[in-house]
Amino acid sequence: MNDLSRPWPLGLNGARWWVPAVGALFILAVALSIDREAIGWASAWPQSLRDVMADLTRFGESDWILIPALALFLLMALLSVLVPWHLMRLLLREQAATFAFIFLGVAVPGLTASVLKGIIGRARPMHLDTAGLLGFRINWDDWTFQSFPSGHATTAFALAAVLGFLSARWFVPALVFAAGIAVSRVALGFHYPSDVLGGAVLGLLGAYWIRSLFASRDVLFRRQLDGTIRLKPLVALRRYIALKRRRSVPAPR
Repeated sequence: MNDLSRPWPLGLNGARWWVPAVGALFILAVALSIDREAIGWASAWPQSLRDVMADLTRFGESDWILIPALALFLLMALLSVLVPWHLMRLLLREQAATFAFIFLGVAVPGLTASVLKGIIGRARPMHLDTAGLLGFRINWDDWTFQSFPSGHATTAFALAAVLGFLSARWFVPALVFAAGIAVSRVALGFHYPSDVLGGAVLGLLGAYWIRSLFASRDVLFRRQLDGTIRLKPLVALRRYIALKRRRSVPAPR
């Protein structure tokens, strides 16, 4: 998992891909077995801690990520067409590709989670007494029957992977932050542990798939001869910084 250059995490791209897949199913089964106890345990947390969880859980919403990323992508793409200087056009295209990756890396897993929640229709913990742990019904308009997978956890873990792909130093802090958001969903009674675990897996795998898609088109990422995927050097940005240091950048007109 620490080697983010691999096409898929935990050896899923290897011949023994079924080993981590079976392991994930086992962990999900364990989470299901503690769902009821976890909800009871979280409800006993002090109100001060629940208030912190309420503030933290808001960062699992995708709007604060997707809207700025889309706006910056459109702005960079537009400017790359308008500016006359070739190097600046290349720099703006690099930045546009970065913001497009952030947007798609979070939006696609999040949209997938929304579709799955409606199809699966698992009852949220608030219906535990009436529907039980495994109360399911296909539902597109009642959010209380859209528990699995957790959309907040999907968004948080997708963002962690996206940031890690762009700069490995941010992956662990972002992963810890995503785990905190996942815990907050259980603590506030919106999801079971199995819901947030499913969302975490979906978010990570979705971000990996988007990166693979970008690499297949040689945009922002490049697939190496050994099969790994790495961020392409931002050549235009480095060239611009070098010119700036030498004070060789043309004056704006």
